[in-house]
Amino acid sequence: MAEDFDVNLDTPKYYTPSAKCTENAWAGDYSQRYQEFLADPTGFWEDIARELEWYQDWDEALEWNYPYAKWFLNGKLNVTTNCLDRHVFNQRRNKVALMWRGETDDEERIYTYKQLYHAVCRFANGLKSLGVQKGDRVCIYMPVVPEQLIAMLACARIGAVHTVVFGGFGVSALNQRIRAVGAKIVVAADVTVRRGKAIPLKTIVEDAVVNAPSVERIVVLRREETKPVELHPEMEIDFEDLMENQPRECPAEPMDAEDPLFILFTSGTTGEPKGIVHACGGYMVGTYYTTKHVFDVKDNDVYWCTADPGWITGHSYGVYGPLLTGATCLITETTPDYPDAGIWWNLIEEYGVTIFYTAPTAIRMFMRVGEEWPKKYNLSSLRVLGSVGEPLNPEAFEWFYHVIGGAKCPIADTWWQTETGMHMITTMIGEPMRPGFAGKPVPGIVADVVDSDGNSVPPGTGGLLVVKGPWPSMMRTIWENDERYRKYWETIPGCYTAADLAVKDENGYIMVIGRSDDLIVVAGHNIGTAEVESALVSHKAVAEAAVIGKPDPLKGNTIKAFVILIQGHQPTEKLRNELVYHVRMTLGPIAIPSELEFVESLPKTRSGKIMRRVLKAKEMGMDPGDISTLED
Repeated sequence: MAEDFDVNLDTPKYYTPSAKCTENAWAGDYSQRYQEFLADPTGFWEDIARELEWYQDWDEALEWNYPYAKWFLNGKLNVTTNCLDRHVFNQRRNKVALMWRGETDDEERIYTYKQLYHAVCRFANGLKSLGVQKGDRVCIYMPVVPEQLIAMLACARIGAVHTVVFGGFGVSALNQRIRAVGAKIVVAADVTVRRGKAIPLKTIVEDAVVNAPSVERIVVLRREETKPVELHPEMEIDFEDLMENQPRECPAEPMDAEDPLFILFTSGTTGEPKGIVHACGGYMVGTYYTTKHVFDVKDNDVYWCTADPGWITGHSYGVYGPLLTGATCLITETTPDYPDAGIWWNLIEEYGVTIFYTAPTAIRMFMRVGEEWPKKYNLSSLRVLGSVGEPLNPEAFEWFYHVIGGAKCPIADTWWQTETGMHMITTMIGEPMRPGFAGKPVPGIVADVVDSDGNSVPPGTGGLLVVKGPWPSMMRTIWENDERYRKYWETIPGCYTAADLAVKDENGYIMVIGRSDDLIVVAGHNIGTAEVESALVSHKAVAEAAVIGKPDPLKGNTIKAFVILIQGHQPTEKLRNELVYHVRMTLGPIAIPSELEFVESLPKTRSGKIMRRVLKAKEMGMDPGDISTLED
């Protein structure tokens, strides 16, 4: 059971931010703010929503028909009006909105809010010229370049629903997502650049659109200038050509608050990725509020979220949230250790980054290479640090706080999910920080740690992390699988169950322990065990497969696969390498097993379900616990 473990909470350690950090912070007094929310939950969210621009006011803030929520009923808006127009037509017109850096010093592009607005409008008009209309789905498969954000915002401008696919995914994963949403257009780049090498993307797209009959056109950003890739005019069109001669103005499509804004896929436990659907109004309000209040974004800040928009963090806190607040955003295609382990610290110094949001995996990698790298650079511009993707272990917290933040920057260790759309638990600026603990629910959220019956567990006792009641940025459904959506709310009646295990201390601080379902968090990315297993079984030599996560000091977890071969195939090192390569080509490099073991059998229940926890316990030298349902 989830609650059958305890955590030692002796000798708690807290860090209190300086008065300078909390002075004039948007978060204000946490206790007061939280009580205001509890006194009038819908009024709390309405006040935030009124800070943004609406074409038409809502009739009612919330309609809650468990487990379905509608927020800001009949309100009309367009998120890009709030990300762009609202700034362009006031004092931020010539403020820098976006700074992009490639892998070399000479690769830099800067957009003011006015310039970004015109680029988005021109691409939006280009999409309309291809027949894209409100409600059509557009798949975006690109590296972190300005055109990726421009394509996302252009879709939102005209009411098309974007689905961004991480540029590290392979043919099968991309095809699966294109077919799932019935994408009309695919926007791609010819290459992504990583560690000085151009990695082809267009060939992956060409293979992925086979057996994807919904695709009418492919828009290709050609980055290779010396030898541009050939385009097939019957299907493909150049990104720049599509924008050329398009008007610099494009009226924003009025969207109902409940109209879908985007579909973003996250790994599922059934082998099929889940298409999380987020709605225009509530998502806008939730990401605006949390970006502003959790990170305390002010007008003179330079904000850098290192996440790729192929993941929810890149959506909420790399694109929409910071642009809604009018921030100056840094985005980059650089990897954290190329050309050396000082590149990110160099960028912070060069661009004067004040708010830095990254993953524990990156922090642990920097810890491993040593303090000498950040000490080469002036990081005094930093004032707020953030962590996302997986729990920030106490050792990584201490290093981040002292070495990078100089013991002066508050750390927002944020817990949330693709499904929640926004931060749910963190330590708001001004509150004492406890290493290893994300913090408390943000004002606007009621979260708890409970047993399997929904009862709150005592401090120090592990349980299931749940959210009680609706919030604006919650997913509305899972694309074409509403039954799977309802399961989030039916595991413990009345609660959204996050499938995470957690523990709460005597002050209400919550520590997230890890997943309780069949997901493996690798370097901050959720990888479904079933997705990797399906990829392995699709190989002609494999009869059955099971995968587990193994703790790793750098990545959090690595993947180990156990494989049963079809009769007639022999386990060899060549076959092992072939299977790993097969997973790479099917799902992409993020999902490849670090270890692969050939076995004769797998532990199963009498009903035939693989007992992965038994495999994991054996691998870790632990007691597997109750195995009464084990077949053999």
